[in-house]
Amino acid sequence: MLGSPESEPLLTQGFPEFLDVDALLVSGWEPLGFQQFILKIHSRCDLACRHCYVYEMADQSWRDQPRRMSDAIADRAIERIAEHASRHDLPEIDVILHGGEPLLAGTELISRLVRGIRGAVATGTRVNVNIQTNALRLDEAYLRLFESLEIRVGVSLDGYEEAHDRHRRFATGRGSHAQVSESLRRLTAGPYHHLFSGILCTVDVRNDPVRTYEALLEFDPPAVDFLLPHGNWAVPPPFRVPGSPETPYADWLIAIFDRWYGSPVLQTDIRMFREIMRLLMGSASRAETIGLSPVRMVVIETDGSIEQSDILKSAYQGAPDTRLHVLAHSLDEALRHPSIVARQIGELALSSVCRRCDIVSTCGGGLYAHRYRPATGFAEPSVYCPDLYRLISYIRATCERDMARFRGVG
Repeated sequence: MLGSPESEPLLTQGFPEFLDVDALLVSGWEPLGFQQFILKIHSRCDLACRHCYVYEMADQSWRDQPRRMSDAIADRAIERIAEHASRHDLPEIDVILHGGEPLLAGTELISRLVRGIRGAVATGTRVNVNIQTNALRLDEAYLRLFESLEIRVGVSLDGYEEAHDRHRRFATGRGSHAQVSESLRRLTAGPYHHLFSGILCTVDVRNDPVRTYEALLEFDPPAVDFLLPHGNWAVPPPFRVPGSPETPYADWLIAIFDRWYGSPVLQTDIRMFREIMRLLMGSASRAETIGLSPVRMVVIETDGSIEQSDILKSAYQGAPDTRLHVLAHSLDEALRHPSIVARQIGELALSSVCRRCDIVSTCGGGLYAHRYRPATGFAEPSVYCPDLYRLISYIRATCERDMARFRGVG
């Protein structure tokens, strides 16, 4: 059920700043070690995307970051990751090379980090590496390197030319669709397709949803992530009026869900839909965007700062900051930071509105950054609450209908 964005009294005063981590530990709660390590290897970008949360939203700390992660910081990050993996006896970790635009960092730094981490972790720990890129510089040399290092490649593409170029432009205003498409064909049409991890597409409800989806399918992606544009109660996303019952984003996504779900052959994995369906069937979420599973991700910036998710840059200046640094602190110290703890305690971090909702175990309050309101911090339902409720309810009704038919009672 939906309600007004009123917060639980215990979650006011700028939650999670005053979260009592010591009391949680005394009660028997224990943090889970990080499994995903996002390395910001270059802090600048060769595009000037209008919807970028790193450069265009509240937190402007990128201006003070060194452009490229130094070798010294890279080596210390390698040590910290290996130390953490060993301490928590992790059988598998994910390393995400990110930016800015990570390909601006160059092949030497990428190779140093990947080889260094794989060489430093214990023999029993598998290291999966992915790079998220705008693909402008994704040439044959990079593809050969990624082949040799077993690095999978995620590419940002917002659909057909008009849709993509609405936001993903060069500083001159020229669109990037043609160059990104050329790089994607280089990745997908030849011997490197197995490196392709999928496409990240930021939703713009002005674009035709089915046409957007079909444009992405042209590149045979193994997976597609549809990303809701970042915003919150103070600075709402485009076309999302806080508190309004209208559901423009759910309507847009439902059109794609019907096309995807109704296809006789599974053409790609749409992670948002798959995770909702998994949660509805009682499984745990594997994505921070949905569900109540503990978030086990940490960011290391180009200067060595240990930070929370960079998506928090959409909320306010300094939102991702932990005041920790790889030269002075272990990653275990970040596990006790109130904001990281808040993302590992499930329903305890949700408002009373969310906890009373009949889809709370599936929605999970939505993406953490989208809950922000200056007066109460992250103690609100998602600014996308009506959209999430409609989307999840629609998928649930569709699956229940088909299950009933399968059982022969519908």
